[in-house]
Amino acid sequence: MADSNSTTTQLKSDVLLEQMKQHLTTEAGKEITKKINLVYQINIAPKKIGYEEIVYTVDLKKGEVKKGPYEGGKPDATFSFKDDDFVKVALGKMNPQIAFMRGAMKIKGSLSAAQKFTPDIFPKPSKM
Repeated sequence: MADSNSTTTQLKSDVLLEQMKQHLTTEAGKEITKKINLVYQINIAPKKIGYEEIVYTVDLKKGEVKKGPYEGGKPDATFSFKDDDFVKVALGKMNPQIAFMRGAMKIKGSLSAAQKFTPDIFPKPSKM
């Protein structure tokens, strides 16, 4: 079932978040969940932050990734990215602090929780 948008945009981030979903089921992924124990909401826009965003919940308490806003209260931190910038940060090609300072990443919620959201929590990319 598609969103209210007539076109469902295929984001590069979809692939990464799908890989992360698989990663969290592995032993390494379970370690990350135990270590971080926070919930993140990620809003990813195809071109411009704030427009046509696709929302993901990365629940590092339960160890799951799903499309849609977090339903268990408020996430510890919410990030907003453009698709390309999210991919760069997740793959470690752009430093999260620099992304934030340049306005490529917006953060709401706990900054200390946000600081634990690093490229280390993502599976190493096989090939993209």
